[in-house]
Amino acid sequence: MSPEDLSDRLWRFAARVGKVVDALPDTRLGRHVAGQLVRCGTSSPPNYDEACAAESKADFIHKLSVALKEMKETRGWLRFTIIADLLREKKVAAVLDESEQLCKILAQSVLTAKSRRFPPPPDSLPPDGPI
Repeated sequence: MSPEDLSDRLWRFAARVGKVVDALPDTRLGRHVAGQLVRCGTSSPPNYDEACAAESKADFIHKLSVALKEMKETRGWLRFTIIADLLREKKVAAVLDESEQLCKILAQSVLTAKSRRFPPPPDSLPPDGPI
């Protein structure tokens, strides 16, 4: 998946979270969860886009990690909407599944970026080269 494709997928996910927010009940708990979901559910796309324009590898990893953290928080609040009976599981299931997929993608991207951050020193290879 290209960076542009992932960015688009993240923005589309944020729009779907907005629809979940609008479906929450107008109760004290519903309003609280709505506020939390608006903040974290729309935060990953701009953080990812900022990572793509990072000024250094460390900056890239940091911003990508923030995007992952916000996606994990979103996943948690989506789960809570089901646990607290704010919305039926059927209504949230597809968005929750997408959040889980995006968490996996972002987590793997962070791991990949970190592994490329510090390549092994040349003297760490056996004298005959890699095994």
